[in-house]
Amino acid sequence: MSEQTPTPAPVVRRVDARHRYEILVDEKRAGLTAYRDRDDRRVFFHTEIDDAYAGQGLASILVEQALTDVRASGMRIVPVCPYVAKFLKKHDEFADLTDPVTPDVLTWLDAQLGR
Repeated sequence: MSEQTPTPAPVVRRVDARHRYEILVDEKRAGLTAYRDRDDRRVFFHTEIDDAYAGQGLASILVEQALTDVRASGMRIVPVCPYVAKFLKKHDEFADLTDPVTPDVLTWLDAQLGR
């Protein structure tokens, strides 16, 4: 009888130097959600999961843990990223710390990203 080693749970880590949260599977980066901080708001603008890890629910785990970290830090969320915005529509437990995306925020973000 062969024993299978259980697959370790994905790990989410905040990487401040790169302005993102990463999700790791077997110590390999499987995806990320990127942000920039503006005062007391964390502006999420991009989320991606590598194709090799698609369909495993990793984006949801990543974003939920990132938003939980934002709550713990006392900051607010601005969901420019379409995936984060979609996640928030289904998870109203974060509604109390979500701010709307405004033209001012989009202009600021474009300047931050050099676009």
